Formats: sequence, structure tokens, C-alpha cells
Amino acid sequence: MDQFFRIDQSAAIKTVTLKVDNLNKLADYYELLGLKRLIETEQKITMGSPRSNYPLLILKKVSNPSPRRKVTGLFHTAFLLPERKDLGNVLYYLLSQRIPLDGASDHGYSEAIYLHDPEGNGIEIYSDKPKAEWDIRPSGRIAGITIEMDADGVLAARDQSAPSLFPEKTKIGHVHLSVADLDETQTFYEKILGMDLKDEFGQQARFFAANGYHHHIGANIWVGKNLPKPSETDLGLETFSLVVSSKEEWWKIRKRLESFEVNIIETSENALAVMDPNGIKVEIRNDLTDMTM
Repeated sequence: MDQFFRIDQSAAIKTVTLKVDNLNKLADYYELLGLKRLIETEQKITMGSPRSNYPLLILKKVSNPSPRRKVTGLFHTAFLLPERKDLGNVLYYLLSQRIPLDGASDHGYSEAIYLHDPEGNGIEIYSDKPKAEWDIRPSGRIAGITIEMDADGVLAARDQSAPSLFPEKTKIGHVHLSVADLDETQTFYEKILGMDLKDEFGQQARFFAANGYHHHIGANIWVGKNLPKPSETDLGLETFSLVVSSKEEWWKIRKRLESFEVNIIETSENALAVMDPNGIKVEIRNDLTDMTM
């Protein structure tokens, strides 16, 4: 068995699916932030950038949801903007519309705004700094920090003529998860899926990525240790999709999962789904032409 397996270096998070109670209220909120409705039914709304038909966020209605409780799942969905000026546009808009913010930070490799939607799902909107400014250690570690964001500098970078808040190249930069056990989470994402451990914050958080990025997946225990797994009626994160560049790379991951006896719970011609150790569904795809899984 190959102990040095590495995931396709083009792998990236593409789409996040949330289970929601009030479908239209949530869609209205994300529209306020800058997304648009791409496909809409009574049970599901797919949203993306106003200048692209690329699905970023899927909202799915849950009938008779369970009361909110602490379970594993989403800490935040992170929308990556192409440039700092785009972050300036968003920050100016949020402040001018008096949309409540949870905070704003400089992480060394990025600048980020934090908020949450009406059902408590965490949101990060950020832009990366030039890679030459990242603190990349000889080991490959990308050390992050958390200090106050230079809000004045971000606002000064804004471009008032921008056609939309979320430009065409906006994407899901990463997902940050609330997990039950960091070691089990690391075994799954690093040892099995083949992502690199890029940084860790003591025994509180770890960060995984492909292709030298600072992180595609964050994991922390800040909500609590040994959280229970979510049920089908718990609101919050249902799935996130990890997309690779080819059918060949997809088959490599499938065989890797099978060799570790990871249960594949759903499969189609171009996609499969598994549960990570925290009961979070991870969909692995080699395209986005069929988002019906």
C-alpha cells in the first residue's frame, strides 16, 4: 500500500451544501451578500456568482428540523475573492448596509471578514495575499497568525466601479469544520485522502491542503471535544464537494478509499460520497456537470 499517496494537486473545494429551515430567508441573505439564485425549486436553491453559472452554495430545505444543538459540522464556509480590492468592495458594502460582522482578521497569508447567516452558519469572505508574503517554512508548513485586519487599507483598495460584490472568479477557498477528534480527522484527510498538513494550532486546530495552499480544509475543536455526529434533521452542513482534475485522479482516490475500507455511501459515474470520521459527508467528483447526488 502506498504510504506516500498525494491527492491530485488540482484538487479544490467547489460547492458547499447546507441543510436549512427557512429556504427563502437564507437565499435572500446570501443574495444580500452578493450571490445569485441559479436554480430554484421548492426544496432546493443553488447559488453562485452573479457573473457565473458556477454552483458555489446549495441550500436544501429540511422538513421538521431538530432543535439546534452542538454537533460536528460547519465552522464556516469561506468565499475566496480574486483580489484585495474585491474584499474592499465587500467590506464597504457590508458596513454601509449595517450588516452585522463577527470580526475581521489578518492571517498572514490572507485577510478575512467573518459573519454568520440567519440560521447560524459561519461565513468567511477573504482574499489571499501574494504568495511571496506567506510565511512558508522549509518543512512546507505555512504558518498562520490572527491579528486585527488593516480595515482602512482594505477599504482604500476597493474599486467602486466593480460590477458585482462576488466577481466571476469567486470560489469556495476552503471549508472549516467543527470536528470531534483532531487525530482521527488528520488520519482521514492526510493519510487516506492524501492532503498535506500545512499548519496546526496546538491541540485545537489543524489545516490541510493540496498544491501548497495554506488550507482547503480547516478542522477545530473550539465548539467542544467529542461532539456527536449530526443527524439527517440537524440543520447546517450536509456536504462539501472536493473536485479533482480527471477521471484518472478520481479513480485513484476511489481505490485508495477502498484499500482503507472506507465505506462509499453514494456513487455515480463521476462522483462518490463518503462520511469522514465526524459524520460529515464528503463528495469527491471529477466534474460538476451533475450536482444531483
